[in-house]
Amino acid sequence: KRYLFHQTNFFNMTFVKLQKSKAYFKRYQVKFRRRREGKTDYRQRKRLCCQAKNKYQSPKYRLVVRFTNKQVICQIAYSLIDGDRILTSASSNELPRYGLSVGLKNYAAAYCTGLLCARRLLQKVGLDDVYEGNDEVDGNVVSTTIGKTTYYVDEVDEDKRPFRALLDVGVKTTSTGCRIFGALKGAADGGLDIPHSEKRFPGYDRDSKEYDADMHRERIFGGHVGEYMEYLEEEDNTKYQAQFAAYLEEDIEADGLEELYESVHEKIREDPSPSEKKAFSPDKSFKRTAKLSIEERKARVQAKKDAKNAELEADDDE
Repeated sequence: KRYLFHQTNFFNMTFVKLQKSKAYFKRYQVKFRRRREGKTDYRQRKRLCCQAKNKYQSPKYRLVVRFTNKQVICQIAYSLIDGDRILTSASSNELPRYGLSVGLKNYAAAYCTGLLCARRLLQKVGLDDVYEGNDEVDGNVVSTTIGKTTYYVDEVDEDKRPFRALLDVGVKTTSTGCRIFGALKGAADGGLDIPHSEKRFPGYDRDSKEYDADMHRERIFGGHVGEYMEYLEEEDNTKYQAQFAAYLEEDIEADGLEELYESVHEKIREDPSPSEKKAFSPDKSFKRTAKLSIEERKARVQAKKDAKNAELEADDDE
């Protein structure tokens, strides 16, 4: 350890300890950009992407779930050396097509988005008729064991194995009852083979190690939202009118939420295909104003000065 004594004056001396030597800074390596920005957990990403060499270019697929301020995004992605490729994606902004136009970021909406992503992917790869998923939503974990391998689907076809994807949560905290697991459950019920357990689903008690599937089912169908709607309507009707204004505009009540989500699930299974892209035509009528030259700017300022001087002279004359 090295110490540095710095004399500020004859009677006062300060003590400064050198924490990091020159050798530390010479060997310092800057972390990856997305690590510095706090966007990518590379320890997690390595384990999600690295594939055994004897698998010959067969990638590991990931179910990527992300939440923004307004929507839920689910993607099926795989990585190549020059970046990721997206096989298919679904967003909760598409749910108004299926009859759900409010609450596009809650647990029930995350389930619907995961279901839509799963059905869309299986339709794309031709497995939608082989693996239809779980029609009766009960909150339980479905799995089938063949030999030493566990598949998280109802039945495994002899000719075609289920499409396996691994959950990619990013940097979000995976607490019990997190909305990410709503999207996971939706994708699993949609027919994807995603390894998971009930330990992070709503209704699991870590102390007693018991799982209440009915509580999870209630969350999938927006029961928690309905309970809060009823509570707020009784306790503070003004706050209820403000907070659930979008629900009231669509005539959605707490009692009708389960039927609403059931109809949304049915419509997603009927047609999970993406909507047609609308042709974009830019507005060419707008024209940017030309930049003024230095002479024009000076003349403009002088004109304002002259106008102000004339106004002051008129006031003095009066």
